[in-house]
Formats: sequence, C-alpha cells, structure tokens
Amino acid sequence: MRIDVVSIFPEYLAPLELSLIGKARQDGLLDLRVHDLREFTTDRHRTVDDTPYGGGAGMVMKPEPWAQALTAVAAGRSEDAGAPGASGSAGKPVLIVPSPAGERFTQATAHELAEEDQLVFACGRYEGIDERVLEWAADHFTVRPMSLGDYVLNGGEVAVLAMVEAIGRLLPGVVGNPESLVEESHSDGLLEYPVYTKPSSWRDRDVPAVLLSGNHGKIAQWRRHEQYRRTAERRPDLLVEFDAGKLPRADGAAFADLGYDVVDGHLVRRPDA
Repeated sequence: MRIDVVSIFPEYLAPLELSLIGKARQDGLLDLRVHDLREFTTDRHRTVDDTPYGGGAGMVMKPEPWAQALTAVAAGRSEDAGAPGASGSAGKPVLIVPSPAGERFTQATAHELAEEDQLVFACGRYEGIDERVLEWAADHFTVRPMSLGDYVLNGGEVAVLAMVEAIGRLLPGVVGNPESLVEESHSDGLLEYPVYTKPSSWRDRDVPAVLLSGNHGKIAQWRRHEQYRRTAERRPDLLVEFDAGKLPRADGAAFADLGYDVVDGHLVRRPDA
C-alpha cells in the first residue's frame, strides 16, 4: 500500500517512522510519503491561507496549493505504479480529509481502507480547506471526509497519525502475530476482555482463577462473558448493533444477568435493569 500525507507541518508526522509502522516502511510493506503543502505555493511568503468570504473568525486554506499538491501526488503514484490497479475505489486513490464534519472512523473503516492501493491524507488547518478543493478532487480521487470523534482538533495531523496506525497494522506482515488482530476491541463489535500476566498475585489482587485452570473451553467462555460485561458497562451503544441471534444458551444467560433480553436476534435492555 502507498500512503501520502500532505501537511504544512510535515515534522508532525515523524512518529510514523517509529514502532511497527516505521518497521513496515523499512521492510517495504508500506510506502509512506509526507509532503509539505508549502512546497506547492508560488509566492515568496509560501502563503497557504486567506480570509474567509462572508466574514467570520479564522483563516481558510487556499485552494490552489492543495490542487497543485494533490495533482503531484496523483502523478507520482502513476509514475511509480504504472496504470492504476484494481481496488475498492475503481482505481482511484482515496483522499481522506480529517474533519469533525466527516463520517466516523471505526475499526470497520480501517479494515475497508486497508484493502485500498493508495490513500492520500489532506491535513487541514485553521478553519479548514476551501470546499471547492473537495469538489475538484472528486474527479481524481474518492473523497472521504473523516472524523475520529465528536471533538475539534487544531489540525488533521493527530487524526492522520491515529488513522494510519489503525490501517497500517492491518496490512499483511505488519503485526507479528495475526491472531492478535482478531481478539481485540471492536474486531467483533465488542470491547476486548481484560488481560493479565505474571505474577498471579500482585498487591493483594489475584488473577481470575479460571485463567490458571488450563481449561481452554472455560477460559474462552470467561473471556466472551467479560467482553459482554465490559461492553455493557462502558459502551452499551455498541450492543445496539450486536448480532445476538446465534448466541449459545450460556451466553444468552450472561446477557440476561447484565439486564438484556434477546429479541429477534437483537439485545434489548430491560426497563427494570
């Protein structure tokens, strides 16, 4: 996979040289390039912003530097890879614009984007990027404004760091043990179960006895039930979409203990729970 990031603060993306993502770059599993938007300006001040039409506070990022930068990124992709290959976006690179007005980035989104040939991230700043850039880019990219959550950041770089790591770790060979990608939060719509290591007793707190039993069936059941409990306590909103239609009887009982009934394959919170 190729990932391009355009920012006025390219040094902000330096952490992408570290840890598993950095190693994936070194090993050739991930072709990740960071571009300075100011390199695509034409004035001696390297101006990337201007006042908003209609008035208002703050500044807006100018369209032409973005058009020049994105054109160069797309051209570079074609030179490196030849004709666009088949991908989930009909050969177009996917342009991701971090924005609090975008769709919510989820684990499912990360899996979807990990199947693409090329991702381009446009890190906006100030009051955002001139809207015409997104309209123009739709002719050359699959444009997807995307949000990490319902809050506002100073720029897109922090969101890009999070999204690139979430996507990059799903690429084949990036994570040493692929099974670790399966048993983690949000992989099946639930939060991950709690984990423990040695010593078995620490500061008067003991590891749950079932984990020391050697009974792998009971351990698997305990972990599933802990997923249910933790999700119900911390993120009950996730249970609205959880498919409970094929739950084993014991698992249905576990949800009953948490105050949920299974109705037509869905979990319904009891009013008195």
